[in-house]
Amino acid sequence: MSYKIFALKYRPQTFEEVVGQKSVVRTIQNAISTDRVAQAYLFSGMRGTGKTTVARILAKALNCVNGPTPNPCNACAFCRDIFEEKAIDVLEIDGASNRQVDDIEPIRETVKYKPVYTRFKVLIIDEVHMLSTHAFNALLKTLEEPPPNTVFIFATTEFDKVPATIVSRCQHFEFKKISHRDIINHLMEITRKEGITVSPSGLAMIAEAADGSMRDAQSLLDQAVAFSGEQIGDEDLRTILGVISQDLLFGISTAVLEERPEDVFGLVESVISGGHDLRSFFGKLVEHFRALLMVRSVKKPEDLLPASPDELRALRAQADKVTPEDLLRYLIALQQAEPGLKYSAVPRIYMETFLIRLCHFRKIVPLQDLIRDVESLKRGGEAGAPVRPAAAGPAPARVSAPPTPPPQAGPRPSPAPRKDLFALALEKLAVDRAPLAALLSQYSSVRVRDDALEVLFDRGKGFFATSIQEKDLKAVEKTLAEVAGRKMAVRFAEHDPESGPPAAPGREIESALKDPAVQFFMNTFKAQVLAADPIRDPRDKDPNRTPPTEEGS
Repeated sequence: MSYKIFALKYRPQTFEEVVGQKSVVRTIQNAISTDRVAQAYLFSGMRGTGKTTVARILAKALNCVNGPTPNPCNACAFCRDIFEEKAIDVLEIDGASNRQVDDIEPIRETVKYKPVYTRFKVLIIDEVHMLSTHAFNALLKTLEEPPPNTVFIFATTEFDKVPATIVSRCQHFEFKKISHRDIINHLMEITRKEGITVSPSGLAMIAEAADGSMRDAQSLLDQAVAFSGEQIGDEDLRTILGVISQDLLFGISTAVLEERPEDVFGLVESVISGGHDLRSFFGKLVEHFRALLMVRSVKKPEDLLPASPDELRALRAQADKVTPEDLLRYLIALQQAEPGLKYSAVPRIYMETFLIRLCHFRKIVPLQDLIRDVESLKRGGEAGAPVRPAAAGPAPARVSAPPTPPPQAGPRPSPAPRKDLFALALEKLAVDRAPLAALLSQYSSVRVRDDALEVLFDRGKGFFATSIQEKDLKAVEKTLAEVAGRKMAVRFAEHDPESGPPAAPGREIESALKDPAVQFFMNTFKAQVLAADPIRDPRDKDPNRTPPTEEGS
């Protein structure tokens, strides 16, 4: 076959052609120039970053007719034989298929003899981490005191699996992921030489899919040419790479930022019908909101984001609709929800419900408004006035305190009423548990008695109380204890306005909590007493008769 894939055709043949590894290349070139070549090198890094390529160039640099030289000529017989893998003194071994001690023994015997044809004997072992423990042990002595003019070069993608005894006998060079910009520039050079037409956004898609691997980028470009010919369109690239449409990402962010939960179900259906994995899509959604936050926060986002000018304009137009604080809140919530999607039995429902929750995030009262309202309550709130949260709506409403006369000069103001404790607790919860604080902010009133706090929701909102889990209850009680300075039990319930004011915790609950049987049940099943009704005497036929009190029984 006369055709050569791009990864082989454009493989670097000199140190100057290596892309994205300047520090490694410079160090090796200086070592050759100053005659400080080590007896063993260890190249580590992800796939396609140039480890084996640099190893071959180093072999040519050591054996070139003009060498040792940092700039091999690639024209002499030695350079050509190494390039064509014909040099008998340059051995390249695959560690994955030659991993046993019996495979290493011939190498130990070979290095005992001087180079036959070239100046240096070079042994390149690729994927060296695949060698067995016995094979590594067989190499130790030879590696520490190799014969003259013998150089070992090890390459690995999993540096942590290489024994420390091997690492300590080598000069270690870490090959970094190649930047998007370097990959795009190299692909542009290939397309220019090959007469291929690709848009800048198309090259950016290939670079992003390659994820720092130049070989992957060249292979993807090869695949795109095979699919589309020399005229490669962006839609063809999206089909080949399985790239998620930007329109879909912008559609979801628009639904979230403009508070349109009714659009969520259709958008998630589009994701699924497009054949995208929901977990992979969720990761792209996190990156999309990161891009929105970056565009809103950084003066020159084009230096940090691999996006086309049109995409940057669309990101900037959408990000300008909200504050950076809102975008940060969305991004944190997305990151916290990602593990739940990974382990969810029904990822579709998980994503739909989570996105609907995001649509209501902006209805949460801002923290600075809560602090301002709490300070206002401290200065002039009435002790008997119920604390009510900000009403849900397009714009957050503030907690209004009843009008009071200005404070008189003289004695210091009294501390905040005990009924304000839950508002202060919500303020602290909003920092670390924003979704929980948003749910609890729908309460209608609170009642404090002794060390118990009762949080009531209006009629029709009882599902807020029933959706609070045990771990959420513990978080609320912990935060409330920090605010109040003592432990307090919390109870959530639905309040029916037609039944009059909520009943305060009575002595029935106190008596129930002291009962040993009740305590045993609570400890065993982690239960909680929500209500306690007195047992009516079955002999009592009068429905209006008042049951005997604790004192009279």
